[in-house]
Amino acid sequence: MQDMERVLKALANKRRLAVLKFLGKRKRASVGDIAEQIKLSFRATSQHLTILKSAGIIEREQEGLVVWHMLHAPKHPLVEKVLELS
Repeated sequence: MQDMERVLKALANKRRLAVLKFLGKRKRASVGDIAEQIKLSFRATSQHLTILKSAGIIEREQEGLVVWHMLHAPKHPLVEKVLELS
């Protein structure tokens, strides 16, 4: 139940939903790519990504100086539903 609450709280934001929608279409993306897409500052986007990672919705992968973000595999059932609706 706590897991579901944590995921729902993370999804209860239009910017984070935009991040999910974007990552659902791409395999992975950098903070800069995501920030540009959702029209938000790099710092604010990073904060949203941290919340999504804490909820277990996304994963990070460091490659040199670039940190890539992608949807966690397997996707949480609530995340699957949100992606179906968008």
